[in-house]
Amino acid sequence: MNWEPLLQEVRSKLEQSRPTENALDSRRLFHGRGNSYPGFERVCVDGYHPAILVTLFEAYEGEDVLAQQLWALVQPFGYSGLAVQRRYQPRAPIQWEWGEPVEAPLARRGPLKFPLTFERQNVGFFLDIEPGRAWLERQVRALVEQGEDFKLLNLFAFTCAFSVVARAAGAPEVLNIDLNKGVLKRGQANHQYNRLPLKAIRFVARDALRDFKRYDRSGPFRLAVVDPPTRQRGAFEVESNYAKLLEKLPACLADEADLLLVLNSPAHSEAYFRELISAADPGYSVVERLPQNPDFPDSDPDAALKMLHVRFTRTV
Repeated sequence: MNWEPLLQEVRSKLEQSRPTENALDSRRLFHGRGNSYPGFERVCVDGYHPAILVTLFEAYEGEDVLAQQLWALVQPFGYSGLAVQRRYQPRAPIQWEWGEPVEAPLARRGPLKFPLTFERQNVGFFLDIEPGRAWLERQVRALVEQGEDFKLLNLFAFTCAFSVVARAAGAPEVLNIDLNKGVLKRGQANHQYNRLPLKAIRFVARDALRDFKRYDRSGPFRLAVVDPPTRQRGAFEVESNYAKLLEKLPACLADEADLLLVLNSPAHSEAYFRELISAADPGYSVVERLPQNPDFPDSDPDAALKMLHVRFTRTV
């Protein structure tokens, strides 16, 4: 297989980043899954300097050649190890194939760093949602500059990257909710790794929908992030549960609040998402869809990650 189109894209990204202030920031160097590169739809390449992670979602002829050629390409940019994750194999193993294993890989975002776990399918930091993190950072800074004392609700917090960014921007109080205690512990460790004070940052293991009454009185929340999995067996299904959660949410929001609502489902369009939101409560209004991360081109905007800035105004 001729890997040259993929290699050209990676080379362009690396050369583009080199002269910038945040040249070491983690980013997707090649995104095949957006169907913008015919023949490479099941390949992705991520840069977590000094580690390169190649993810293969199906078997390709010449995988070893790809790894070798990528390694030759990235070495001059200071990368010290290249790993390959084969999602098409049981448990999606990650193997270091070139250079030296990076013992403690990190995702980097300016001065912030997030320890990764290359032993698991999801390494612990999602690159595609960076426009959402940037949006939250701007919202927090604006409220801080206005002298507001406010609370942030982070639902489906995972490893709490939103919370880290918000606290670094000055958020006075954050409630992180996730059903998985393990990822919340990693979220707490992410704050500590970045030497961010944990005062008024809470990590609570709850089901965002079914346990709503166990955390709703922690508000009112001036900001909220809702970033659920498309499908979490036995816990959350977009089609049956997202609307229910949005119907409940106003009970813990401030009379005026800004929300980041996320839908990561190629099977559901932006129009479907907007209709779901408007039907859930008359106080919701969509301000805008955030732009896609340019590192994640997609031939179909409706299939791409959908991040909506929604304003809530209490009507009763």
